[in-house]
Amino acid sequence: MPDPSAYRPATGTIPDAPGVYKFRDPGGRVIYVGKAKSLRSRLNSYFADVTALHPRTRQMVTTAGGVEWTVVATEVEALQLEYNWIKEFDPRFNVRYRDDKTYPVLAVTLNEQYPRLHVYRGPRKRGVRYFGPYAHAWAIRETLDLLLRVFPARTCSTGVFKRHGQIGRPCLLGYIDKCSAPCVGRVSAEEHRGIVLDFCDFLSGKTDAMVRRLEREMAAASDELEFERAARLRDDIGALRRALEKQAVVLGDGTDADVVAFAHDDLEAAVQVFHVRGGRVRGQRGWVVDRLEEGGAEGSTSPVPALVEQFLSQFYGDQAEIVEPGTEPAARPTGDGPVSDGTATDSPPADDSAGSPVPREVLVPELPTDAGALADWLSGLRGSRVALRVPQRGDKRALMETVERNAKEAFTQHKLRRAGDLTARSAALQELQEGLGLDTAPLRIECVDISHIQGSDVVASLVVFEDGLARKSEYRRFAIREAATEGDVAAIAEVTRRRFAKYAGEAGGQGPTPGIDPETGKPRRFAYPPNLYVVDGAGPQADAAAEVLSELGVTDVAVVGLAKRLEEVWLPGDPDPTILPRTSEALYLLQRVRDEAHRFAIAYHRQKRSKRLTASALDDVPGLGHTRKAVLIKHFGSLKRLRAASVEEIESVPGIGPGTARAVHTALAGGAQDTTAAAGGQERQQ
Repeated sequence: MPDPSAYRPATGTIPDAPGVYKFRDPGGRVIYVGKAKSLRSRLNSYFADVTALHPRTRQMVTTAGGVEWTVVATEVEALQLEYNWIKEFDPRFNVRYRDDKTYPVLAVTLNEQYPRLHVYRGPRKRGVRYFGPYAHAWAIRETLDLLLRVFPARTCSTGVFKRHGQIGRPCLLGYIDKCSAPCVGRVSAEEHRGIVLDFCDFLSGKTDAMVRRLEREMAAASDELEFERAARLRDDIGALRRALEKQAVVLGDGTDADVVAFAHDDLEAAVQVFHVRGGRVRGQRGWVVDRLEEGGAEGSTSPVPALVEQFLSQFYGDQAEIVEPGTEPAARPTGDGPVSDGTATDSPPADDSAGSPVPREVLVPELPTDAGALADWLSGLRGSRVALRVPQRGDKRALMETVERNAKEAFTQHKLRRAGDLTARSAALQELQEGLGLDTAPLRIECVDISHIQGSDVVASLVVFEDGLARKSEYRRFAIREAATEGDVAAIAEVTRRRFAKYAGEAGGQGPTPGIDPETGKPRRFAYPPNLYVVDGAGPQADAAAEVLSELGVTDVAVVGLAKRLEEVWLPGDPDPTILPRTSEALYLLQRVRDEAHRFAIAYHRQKRSKRLTASALDDVPGLGHTRKAVLIKHFGSLKRLRAASVEEIESVPGIGPGTARAVHTALAGGAQDTTAAAGGQERQQ
């Protein structure tokens, strides 16, 4: 364990100026990034008395092998640089406000001729407006089901839309008046876009004006004796009001604000955020994170100011990067008011093209010491002034108390859920250390699995678990090259050699930071070894992996094999397996690691096999390369539909000429005939 005094900077060498600092471990990997108004004061606090530090801070400084810093001109620059470095290096000791799941959003594809409303998960795209995220996909579908009778916009996929346009008949939603059926020309593209923009306006908060407009239309229809139309408008108004009932009015002055509150103990903290747009609660979200330091401000014993600073800089920094200002088309002029998204009360609204993720006001329980710099930074993200303040009285103070109660309740539930998990993970690592005779607990475990079908499309997966939890950003996939026909043992050896070859070379080098790219400062791929290397298999697989490590000179990695049949653990060179108790946490952890590697390998194998089967039917077509194959498959949706297409339909695809279209049609028709003939021959033989 490194001694902090061994790398403590010399007295007087640390500047008394604002800046950002990085702690690195002995291997050169960045493990913590922080900022300070005075680098000298902040860094000296880490080395004054290690025993008096917060437990997690003490673990960080004893894990580190060095510290470096960068001086900046202002605190705003320090905030921006700290955020950029945390995002770039992903230090293990920095608090990250992120979830282990992907939240669905309601996407409106304004970049298409006929915009579509649909549930979406994944990265944000230009030209698409997003509402949410929601905690559950059913919450989006429930909202859509209520609103489609009022805003009958398209919800079908591109393939379904094209197919119904070709057959000239709308889908079921078109028949029940929950879609305006632009696919068959019931409405023009401009009329359909107007429906979609009205839908976006409603979700953006323009609810009262829309309800009043429908009420006027209902009264006019009644005066003109159009009672069926008036009844339909009455039902539409009822649907809108039912959707509005899900949103509580909490601030009568129409305030746009985010209300943030915390609950904490000595080791962890919970944060809750209520997003209020137009005076209504549009979303709610929460996290539970580890605390690193006792307090954020000099002379302050409360950790809340530091938590406020960490949360605001990371949360709004990430939100602002989702969509760059000005890159998406505005849905409709919105005046001076910000646009809010979402209708659910269990998740926050995402930014859309017409608004900023940073509201006009951010209400917090305590102000950080550099509140002015933080407000300036938030104002820069928004493009207009942002107020950062503590509510003292009235409705805003009452709302803050509600958010605080939610934070305390979430923190209590988290501790009840996680107590068993934390204990189980610690017990599993301790049992593995004792059961396998390891020098230390295996904090980093890597597992390899091979997947193929009778020797075809042989692939391998490598998954990583740190502290008993999956670290999916470091998963790797391998296409087996040399040992594809030699069996699983040879494939395990090839993967092990490819995984550790570069690490062995870096570790044997003379540089001060092996495994660190000198140009980017980031760890190279496979630069850090695991404590435990698990292979899916029995003794032969474990022996093959251990032999490769021995050849490469890697001596600090333990190897085991886990056999599926009886869940036996095989150590290299041992004639008999090690049997872990069936109820032990150690065996359960190994099983989870092995099963995750198996899942990841099968997914890659299916993907590779699917691509090969899809492309194989077109491989013999002269002049048809990979790009035009992909264009054809994307246009028709599947090889089956392409085979059923005529020469004229194939020729209509952009980039496909008459000669190529005839060649594709002939090749696929011949393949279909061969398949039919072969099937007929088999039937005759039977």
